[in-house]
Amino acid sequence: MTITGIVFIIYLAVLIFVGLITFKLNKTQEDYLLAGRRLGPWVVAFSERASGESAWLLMALPGAAIAIGMGEIWAVIGIISGIILSWYIIADKLRAETEKYGALTIPQYLHRKYQDKSNIIRLFSSFIIAFFFAFYVSAQFHASGKIINSIFGLDEIIGISIGALIIVLYTLMGGFFAVAWTDLIQGIIMIGTLVILPIIGIIELQESGISITESVINASNNQASLTMGLSGWAAVSVVIGGLSWGFGYFGQPHLIIRYMSIRSSTDIRTARKIAAAWAVPGVSGAFLVGIVALAMFGEGFFPDVEQAMPYLAMQLLPGWIAGILISGAVAAMMSTADSQLLVSTSAITVDFYNRFLKRKIDDKKMVRLSRIVTIGFGIFAYLIALISQLTGKTIFGVVSYAWAGLGSSFGPALILTLWWKKTTRKGVIAGILTGAITTIVWANINVLQSAVTERLTSFVFAFMAIIIVSLVNRSSSNE
Repeated sequence: MTITGIVFIIYLAVLIFVGLITFKLNKTQEDYLLAGRRLGPWVVAFSERASGESAWLLMALPGAAIAIGMGEIWAVIGIISGIILSWYIIADKLRAETEKYGALTIPQYLHRKYQDKSNIIRLFSSFIIAFFFAFYVSAQFHASGKIINSIFGLDEIIGISIGALIIVLYTLMGGFFAVAWTDLIQGIIMIGTLVILPIIGIIELQESGISITESVINASNNQASLTMGLSGWAAVSVVIGGLSWGFGYFGQPHLIIRYMSIRSSTDIRTARKIAAAWAVPGVSGAFLVGIVALAMFGEGFFPDVEQAMPYLAMQLLPGWIAGILISGAVAAMMSTADSQLLVSTSAITVDFYNRFLKRKIDDKKMVRLSRIVTIGFGIFAYLIALISQLTGKTIFGVVSYAWAGLGSSFGPALILTLWWKKTTRKGVIAGILTGAITTIVWANINVLQSAVTERLTSFVFAFMAIIIVSLVNRSSSNE
């Protein structure tokens, strides 16, 4: 076994250890799902960033940079903007509101805010979260297969199985305490990977006399063009498509739950500065990893461009350093998957079982039920990951689909609930359904998707649906 593999195994052992020592901290449902709302700003900020930028950031984004080139810069701008704006627009108000209503989840908050006696908000929200997160978690499991394949040469299906087992195991034991504290470790490793690797790559290229600019210009797929060589509406679509990644940050339940878990609203001011300071070099670094790999190896070198980051690390660095940096990719994948497992668990146990079905059980049994649901949901996502691997689907495509569905279902609803007093219960229901349905339909019609990405249309349609239905609803009530 190589030194890279040994370091990687040690890293995984540390994650399991954290899960073990935080096992006894989960005495209530609030402990398991929100760490008792007593996390500090540094832990929350790094946890939000680590879980927000999944294996998509370290594997899919560099792969897209190789395939698309400078046209992917719009996604970088959209992602950074979305991260910062979400902390300023959503975080502070949502932390105060969810504590005011005693809500542990987004569906529970919207349900209590609008006194939804019909339980429609809770039911639809729970189903939407579980549906899209099944795909999102499966993408993280799929990424684990690629990482383990690149390090140990094992079949990707075996890698998916190992990654899924470890993620479910430490999430099961430690709950949100384990997730948040391992995310702090993972966030540090990730930012190190995204800063160190492209810098070393650029130095290596300069010493070899290779020009990044010339390499990108000479690539055969218009990689030097900011619009992929397109003009007119097609060029506008490229720009909008990249920028539209930012919309998703307003409605991702696994990120929003971080705002809810922070110790106090005043700590958010510190946390959002930390998150912004992480985002700029982190996202830019992931893009540069792809550009450096393109210049160093050429566009046709990688049979799978989404494996460029681990390959680049193993080629440029000593084995033990490569092992640490590659662990950053696994950190990204795991920190997202564990968070999504918890949010899905909360949607099923708190919003569906406990509230919609009105089954009352004590805290100890509720934590036990949460762990059972975590296992069941993990198995379901694992099966989807196997199907994705066998059918050749990319991490990029699966994450884009889930990102659009969750962001448009809950982003407009939260923004308008927190900032527009005329928002009504029926408006929120209309927005949640419009976002989810538009994503599913738009993503499966090639003509529509090629014109405008579902990440934009589903968000805009959901936003409009909430405003229109709320105004009509208020008008009818007044009459």
